[in-house]
Amino acid sequence: MQSSPPEHDAVRNVTELETALSEVEKQLDALGQALKDHDPAATELAATELHQALTRAVRHVGHAGQNGVPPALRRRLAMATGLVAAQRDAVARATSLLDRAIDVLLPTTPQAAPSVYGALGTTQRPASSGLAQA
Repeated sequence: MQSSPPEHDAVRNVTELETALSEVEKQLDALGQALKDHDPAATELAATELHQALTRAVRHVGHAGQNGVPPALRRRLAMATGLVAAQRDAVARATSLLDRAIDVLLPTTPQAAPSVYGALGTTQRPASSGLAQA
C-alpha cells in the first residue's frame, strides 16, 4: 500500500525533526563538556552550534506540529528544553559569581577601595605633615 502525499510529508517532517533533535542533544552534550572543562573557546563554539541546532529544531517542530509530534519525540524535546534551562541557569550563576569576584578584586569606584599608587606610579595619598593627630 502506498502512502498519500500528506502521509509522506508527515513522515519526512518527523524524520527531519528527529535529526534536528539529535543534533540539539549532541550540542547540549558538547556545551556541557566545554563548561565542565572550563574551556572558553569550546564553550563559545558549542553555544553557537547549539543555538543553530535549536533554530533548526524549532523550525521542524513547526512543520511537524501541523501533523503532530510523536510522543517519544515530545519527551525528548521536553528533556532537551530542561537541559537548556539547567545550563542557562548554571551559566547565569557562574557569571554572577565571576562578577562578584571581579568587583572584589577590581573595585569600580575609587571610594570602594582607595588606590595606593596612581597610573604613573606616584602616590595618591594626601600629603601629611607626619604629625599624628588624636
